[in-house]
Amino acid sequence: VNPLLSLLHSIASGLSDKELSSMKFLCCDKIKKRKLEAVQSGRELFTILLEQQEISCDNLEFLKKLLKHIDRCDLVSQVVQFEEEEFNAPDDQLDVHEKPNDVICRNIGREWKMLMRELGMPDVKLDRIEAAHRFDLYEQLVQALREWQRWKGKDAKVADLIKALRGCRLNLVADIVEE
Repeated sequence: VNPLLSLLHSIASGLSDKELSSMKFLCCDKIKKRKLEAVQSGRELFTILLEQQEISCDNLEFLKKLLKHIDRCDLVSQVVQFEEEEFNAPDDQLDVHEKPNDVICRNIGREWKMLMRELGMPDVKLDRIEAAHRFDLYEQLVQALREWQRWKGKDAKVADLIKALRGCRLNLVADIVEE
């Protein structure tokens, strides 16, 4: 289960109708009126905010502001705790692959699936990543590269990334990674 979605589900479950109404009002400048009127639950509101990238795994400032404005400091604390856990998670520790991954993520767009297939990743995993980060192309690639690293373990080599990039005719990105 995606940790961010789990957090949002937990928060949504704890909101009263009055708090949801207040949060909807505070989102008037972010969400179109018709869409906002259709929102019946915190989960629906968070789904829209995720789609519009007002909330993301690495940016929860807007969520914290909303929760502060409705006087739910307990939920703000929950978000802060989540941020600290995510920051200290082993996945976020820099390793030898992090720098090439950053270069790849900044320079590859829609071709990310082609690259991951070239690296041997199964389509099922790619589809799962795409579904988890539906509206964030950059995050899809970040997660796909991390999944590839977990899948390959010690066999995840920068040379393999470069070879796959060249196999996808992404030679400019491969040249940048080599530098």
